[in-house]
Amino acid sequence: MGPPPTKTPPAKEDANLHHFSLLDLSPVAEGQTANDALRNTIDLARHAEANGYHRYWLAEHHNMPGIASAATSVVIGAVAAATRTIRVGAGGIMLPNHSPLVIAEQFGTLATLYPGRIDLGLGRAPGTDGATAYALRRNKEANDNFPQDVVELLGYFDEAADDAPIRAIPGQGTHVPVWILGSSLYGAQLAAYLGLPYAFASHFAPQMLEEAIAIYRSTFQPSKWLARPYFMMAAGVCAAETDEEAWYLRSSQILSFARLRTGRPGKLPYPVSDLSSEIPGPVMAQVQQALACSATGSASTIERELAGLVERYKPDELIVTGMIHDHAARIRSFAIAAEVLQGFVAASNLQTGTR
Repeated sequence: MGPPPTKTPPAKEDANLHHFSLLDLSPVAEGQTANDALRNTIDLARHAEANGYHRYWLAEHHNMPGIASAATSVVIGAVAAATRTIRVGAGGIMLPNHSPLVIAEQFGTLATLYPGRIDLGLGRAPGTDGATAYALRRNKEANDNFPQDVVELLGYFDEAADDAPIRAIPGQGTHVPVWILGSSLYGAQLAAYLGLPYAFASHFAPQMLEEAIAIYRSTFQPSKWLARPYFMMAAGVCAAETDEEAWYLRSSQILSFARLRTGRPGKLPYPVSDLSSEIPGPVMAQVQQALACSATGSASTIERELAGLVERYKPDELIVTGMIHDHAARIRSFAIAAEVLQGFVAASNLQTGTR
């Protein structure tokens, strides 16, 4: 199986933002532990639900001192247990690290415990360095089977005959919604070919965003899972009462990303007032390019910057993320963002006549 050939991109569609959601990497901050990070994740999820976020997604990363969500399905279960209505899922599970059957059983179990609330986003990257990837899966070629593994996984969530040789139990018949994630054109082509929803990791790799959207929408093939394309884009958000405070808080993530890029991953740093003394100019340029799809500032500033992203890329859904060292400030940042995004969704509903 392979993605279809690329077609000419269609004309841009009218903006129609259906939902806004939150991606949490369970950051482990300097001076804190993984226990603190996971408790903060559960607390943030409760606030996200109260603030109207549609989904709360967690991501699989390994061998990273600053991220506590490596056992992603376990953390998803804890978040789902601590909330009542918000959808909870993976953004994403790095499928080359796992057997499709194991993931089907894990997410089938979650969907059985929390029916109608579990999502499964699938990525093709390892979510770690090469040595750790090998320790996880013992097979350096696993990502070459990604399309076949996705199809196998979809089959485990579907109905199956009683005499099927292999079934996911729990899992069979749960119809867990499956998303394809990506930061290149490959995922866009595969999502379109299979007729699945697509999420682009523009919060750290925006370079191919526009082309990926065009390919996904123009080559989309309706399926039993989805009648028309549904695209989610990711954006970084760091909001505070003033632009100056927001940029100070944002310095933690910028510094963390710079250290990762230069081979020095660690816990989420304390914020600093002068990044130029911490990050060499060429590295800073790379970081700014990677994190360009973001909004930082007061409510009015992030409203303007997010509005520009929504107008340009016209996502069906926007998922925001941001790592701030102080937990209370992070909660406040996402609360400010929610107020802004609620206005976008309401305006979109008025435009399309949706009530």
